[in-house]
Amino acid sequence: MSLSGSRLDVMRFVGEKIDALMAEYLRPIETNWQPTDLLPDSTQDNFLDEVKLLRESVQELPYDYVAVLIGDTITEEALPTYESWLMDMEGVDQENGNGWSRWIRSWTAEENRHGDLLNKFLYLSGRVNMRAMEVSTQYLIADGFDIGTGRDPYRNFIYTSFQELATNVSHRRTATLAKQAGCPQLSKICGVIASDEMRHAKAYKAFVGQIFEVDPSEMMLAFEDMMRKKIVMPAHFLRETGVKMGQTFSHFSDAAQRLGVYTTQDYIEIADTLLADWNIAAVNDLNDAGQRARDYLMALPNRLRRVADRTKVPTLEYPFSWIA
Repeated sequence: MSLSGSRLDVMRFVGEKIDALMAEYLRPIETNWQPTDLLPDSTQDNFLDEVKLLRESVQELPYDYVAVLIGDTITEEALPTYESWLMDMEGVDQENGNGWSRWIRSWTAEENRHGDLLNKFLYLSGRVNMRAMEVSTQYLIADGFDIGTGRDPYRNFIYTSFQELATNVSHRRTATLAKQAGCPQLSKICGVIASDEMRHAKAYKAFVGQIFEVDPSEMMLAFEDMMRKKIVMPAHFLRETGVKMGQTFSHFSDAAQRLGVYTTQDYIEIADTLLADWNIAAVNDLNDAGQRARDYLMALPNRLRRVADRTKVPTLEYPFSWIA
C-alpha cells in the first residue's frame, strides 16, 4: 500500500531515536551469548561424553514436545523471509543505511542465533530426521509468507509486537517443560531465547507507543485492522514433503495447544497485554474512525474468550516426518 507523507514523517521522527533504542533493547555483539556457549564444545576431549549425556536427557521428551521444538526451530530458521519483509517497509532506507535499516539488521543478527542454536541441539539429540526438517525449512523460506501488513510500518510494528510476545511465551513454556522432563540444558537454551524475544517485544512496543503519541488515529486504525485480520504465525505456510502449503502448520499448532506451549488463551492474553501496555483506553486526540477502532479493540478480548470456550483441540497425534 502507498503511505502518506505524514506517515513517512512519523517514521523519520521515531527513527531519529533509534540509536538510543538499539542501545536499550539490543546487546553488544562481543558480550552477547552465542550458540556454542550453550552446547558441547567440539574442541574438548569430553565432547563425545557431553553429547552422550545430551542424547540421554532428551529421550523421555514427549512426542508433541519434540514436534513443537522442531516447528519452533524451523520458524526461527526462516529468518531471511522476516528480514527481507521488514527491509521493504516504507520509511526504511537500506541503500543509505538509515536508522531503521540498522535496527532491522541488528535485530536479525540477534535473532539468527536462535535457529542456529536449536538446530545444532536437535542435530545432536538423535531424535530428529534432520533432512525432513531441513526440507521444511527450505520450503518455508521459499514459500515466504503474507502477514497482512503490506509495506505499512504501523501494521508491521503491531505484528512484531504481538509476535515477539508470542514467541516469548512459546520458548518460555518449552523451557519449563524441558526442566520438568529432566533436561536442564535444553531448558536453559529455550530460556535464553525467550529472554531475547521479550527484549525485542519491548522494543517494538516502544516503537508503537511513540507512534501513538504523534499519530494516534492512524496507529489505532492499524491496530484494529491487524486484530480484525487475526495475527497469523510466521510459519503459517509450514509444510513437509508431499503435503500442501500450510497443512503441517495446523498439526504443529494442535501439538502446541495440547502441550499448553501456545494456546488460544495465550493469544487473547497477549491482546490484553498490548491494550494495557499502550494504554489504549486513554489514548487522546482520536478522530471518529479512531474512536470506533478503539471501541472494537477494547471489546475484542472478551469476544475472543467466548469463541475460545467453544473451541476443541484435536487429541490425536499427527505423525510428523521430522521425528526419527
